[in-house]
Amino acid sequence: MKFQTEVPLNPTNGNTIDFDAKIVLLGSCFTEHISEKLDFYKFQTLCNPFGILFHPQAILTFLRNVSENKIDENAVFFADEQWKSFNAHSQLNNSSKTLFLNQLTSRTEDCNSRFKTTSHFIITLGTAWSYRHINTQNYVANCHKLSSTQFEKVLFSVEEITNILHKIKDLIHAFNPKAEVIFTLSPVRHLKDGYIENTQSKAHLISAIHKVVHSSDVLHYFPSFEIMMDELRDYRFYKSDMIHPSAQAIDFIWEKFKSVWIDSRLNDTLNIINRIQNGLQHKPMNPNSEAHQNFLKSIHSEIDNLKREFPHLKF
Repeated sequence: MKFQTEVPLNPTNGNTIDFDAKIVLLGSCFTEHISEKLDFYKFQTLCNPFGILFHPQAILTFLRNVSENKIDENAVFFADEQWKSFNAHSQLNNSSKTLFLNQLTSRTEDCNSRFKTTSHFIITLGTAWSYRHINTQNYVANCHKLSSTQFEKVLFSVEEITNILHKIKDLIHAFNPKAEVIFTLSPVRHLKDGYIENTQSKAHLISAIHKVVHSSDVLHYFPSFEIMMDELRDYRFYKSDMIHPSAQAIDFIWEKFKSVWIDSRLNDTLNIINRIQNGLQHKPMNPNSEAHQNFLKSIHSEIDNLKREFPHLKF
């Protein structure tokens, strides 16, 4: 007897992810959950160098600036005793303008170099609602808690988002024509936009994604949203805010992603890494005991064996 509907997952027709893969993850906070899983298993990743980007226009702006290897100083401003950018998350804010600009410049230059060898881009779209700064008429990645009177809230149409995603694809493939691009839709519910507005937003995003992914063999869609909505159709799979997926839900979606996109020849190796990581995080009752010291020797022996086969691994 089945108690849930299962989202069918077809094997990818793209290059799967192995330890030689160089992965860039961009987009909503759900992107960071997938990045944490990849980091845990020691894949080579770079996640949201300018912080979380919820809207496709924000991702396009970021990629365009990286492509031109410059930052937009017109988006930089001073408020609440900190320098900020409308194109970056608040986690990058700094009280020193020089340090702030240097940080943005350094990250942009690093991305411009890295993207040329990136094999996989994972892009998670969060919302079709965006905010346009009234004075500059530019769409922002982050409002930085400025007064709402400074912004106009805009819902992007399916056609507008489709056009943006094509431009994102073109910019990525200008860096590396062979890069696999995996689009996914965040299962996080943007209820601050409104219940009906959130559904409308997700509908625009998913319609645009499917208009784009069929245009090339290196464009793909992974159904994070559908797995959350159909296979995990229960509030027990959400955090207490009833908005964000729980750790259990993230683990479930990760296993689905792994089954499609991670090279199956790595399964045994990933099990060893999981055992090592859990062992390193273990807090013993008596760190100086002979039993624990033997346990550590066993763990480090496994690490040495792995590093002989995969020298880039660092624990």
